Amino acid sequence: MVRSLAVMTSGGDAPGMNAGIRAVVRRALDCGLKVYGIENGYEGLVAGSGSVRPLGWSDVGGILPRGGTFLGTARSERFRTREGRLLAVKNLVAQGIDALVVIGGDGSLMGAHILAEEWPSHVEALQKEGFLNGAAEAPTALHVMGLPGSIDNDLYGTDMSIGVDTALNHIVHAIDDLTSTAASHQRTFVVETMGRHCGYLALMGALGGGASWVLVPEEELDLRWHQKMTRAIEKARAIGRPHQMVVVAEGARHPDGLPIRTEELKKILAERLGIDVRVTVLGHVQRGGAPSAFDRILATRLGVAAVDALVQAGDEPLRHMVGLQKNRVVLTPLMEVVEKSQAVGKQIDQGFYQEAQKLRGEGFIRTLDLIKTLTRIEPAAATHTDGVVGLLTGGADAPGMNTAVSIAARCLMNEGFSVVGVRDAFMGLIRGEFMPLEWNELTSWVNRPSSDLGTMRHELTAEDVERVAETIEKHQIRGLIAIGGLGTYQNVVRLSEKAGEFRALNIPMVLVPATIDNNLPGTEFTIGCDTALNNIVQALDKIRHTAGATKRTFVVEVMGRQSGFLALMAALASGAEKAYLPEKGITLAELNEDVAALRESFQCGKRMVIYLRNENASRHYTTDFISRLLEEESHGLYQVRTAILGHLQRGGVPSAFDRILASRMGSVAAREMSAMLRRDQREILVLGQRGRGLEVFTLSQILQEMDMKEGRPKHQWFLELVATAEALAKHAPVCRLDGTE
Repeated sequence: MVRSLAVMTSGGDAPGMNAGIRAVVRRALDCGLKVYGIENGYEGLVAGSGSVRPLGWSDVGGILPRGGTFLGTARSERFRTREGRLLAVKNLVAQGIDALVVIGGDGSLMGAHILAEEWPSHVEALQKEGFLNGAAEAPTALHVMGLPGSIDNDLYGTDMSIGVDTALNHIVHAIDDLTSTAASHQRTFVVETMGRHCGYLALMGALGGGASWVLVPEEELDLRWHQKMTRAIEKARAIGRPHQMVVVAEGARHPDGLPIRTEELKKILAERLGIDVRVTVLGHVQRGGAPSAFDRILATRLGVAAVDALVQAGDEPLRHMVGLQKNRVVLTPLMEVVEKSQAVGKQIDQGFYQEAQKLRGEGFIRTLDLIKTLTRIEPAAATHTDGVVGLLTGGADAPGMNTAVSIAARCLMNEGFSVVGVRDAFMGLIRGEFMPLEWNELTSWVNRPSSDLGTMRHELTAEDVERVAETIEKHQIRGLIAIGGLGTYQNVVRLSEKAGEFRALNIPMVLVPATIDNNLPGTEFTIGCDTALNNIVQALDKIRHTAGATKRTFVVEVMGRQSGFLALMAALASGAEKAYLPEKGITLAELNEDVAALRESFQCGKRMVIYLRNENASRHYTTDFISRLLEEESHGLYQVRTAILGHLQRGGVPSAFDRILASRMGSVAAREMSAMLRRDQREILVLGQRGRGLEVFTLSQILQEMDMKEGRPKHQWFLELVATAEALAKHAPVCRLDGTE
């Protein structure tokens, strides 16, 4: 049975490591374990003394928004030796530590595995030295749990590593900035990303940034690869795109195995095309700054799971890594993680690129195929001249809608289909208002906020449905791709119900989920929800900055309609002390408990408390009511402020996550529409993402998963995290452990 554990970060730092440390420390303390923090990775473990120190609840307060790792990280040559590892065991035994949580990459996890393997022999050596004389009996085994912490995303056993999402956001925002200056000067930029032997950052960054070409280590290049690249860029310039982006992973290599250098790429492009080329090496800016909401939540989920596994461990030593696979926490043996992670590099070195891609996973392969398509396709002559495919964005706007339209339209155009955009959603179908979609214009939509087609909330009436049928017949619309939220889904249902009455409505349709509320069935994430979540978390971080001014409680209202996704996940990512959700409602008894807990937390030294409230958490207990209640009961101990974030939640350019999700969904929507048109099928299909894979459902399947009365899916996966959010943010342990915050 584990009684105490130590947590450390090792290798290169990654945004979100602090969130992982916080989760491990607070979950362990809540479970009654003693917790130690090891400074500077394995070097601190070998050094011992002040580098291994106890951690309390308040020691990890306020670290969620901080980049890097507050424990520090360093390479350790001493730990590579058996003598150094003996010192590490000695320092662990001296503190009675019988479990180790390591956050890092494959090298760090390998070090933890070796230490656990050698543990019995080191303990025996310490006994012979007399070190254990008079001391408590040393643990017979060392339990080890690893958390994947690396921006490279090169670890087997997890779909995403801690830090990857933040790095991707840095990359796509850098490409956005470079695109604006490239367009001004009609330049081509070569952008180098990190990743060692893994091309994930380059691949996803190119997809999210709308790059013209990408080079990754896992793709085998033929001897004339540079000619293909220059021809593609030359064609793009010929059809009206004078500025280009070429993204190259630092581990990309020539067919002979030699590395591809950015200056070499610059020379090839400049000499062959006679264009102005600039090089930007993003470097360590990719791993810096505050972690994204996704990285904070990922690290928190994995940290809690690691402690839970240790608490439940039996006599058999635990040596596993906690990862996220298909949005579910999974444990994988450390040696399997290390061996299969390192196997990718070996396959690449030996020229077995297909095997390397298989080890990366299906998601990597699908994205590589997609970006190959997007970077090589060009507008084709319309070969299907008996009608057009309409694209609309319905309901409230969501970041990423433009990305989905851009990808879907270009994929359809490339297959010879004529495409039109419908203005202002279903009102455009009623009025017959359309927008021409041009290839060159669409390529610049990938990073645009909101929807250039326009959105509008409108519930179709019987008269509207008849007019829509007339518009579809008049303009020869053969298929419809509708991108939007619940209102869009419901309008498509109304059209489908009248398809027997109006023949023009009997056409293939594809629904793409896009709403910041994340309240649609068949998908765990909707386009736009990640950007909204980041907007909320950034606002909460800024509110936290005022903590030193005076003692305050903020009641912050967020959107979400009848789904508590934004409120709960924002609380988890920001460390907010409370989240009021529509799924749970609000009771008077609960408010009384919250008032008492609030008073206690400020008496114990807290200076800032944040309560999050979903806009529909309660009809009567409004944001204003709660803030007045808290202020009335404060008795001068603290001040109360409210913040209604409103539409800033849906504003700004889409995050990397939303761009990638929208790109995948847009391409699948085009693929399904093309297939139905070619086969003369007239189905209504709905897209969804479960885990990391996209799935296609029929409309009837989706309706069965929806609670129409409540306006949300019958099953919502994120509610499983309610207990975690409450446990990590509660006030009681603050006074119980050390009396301060």
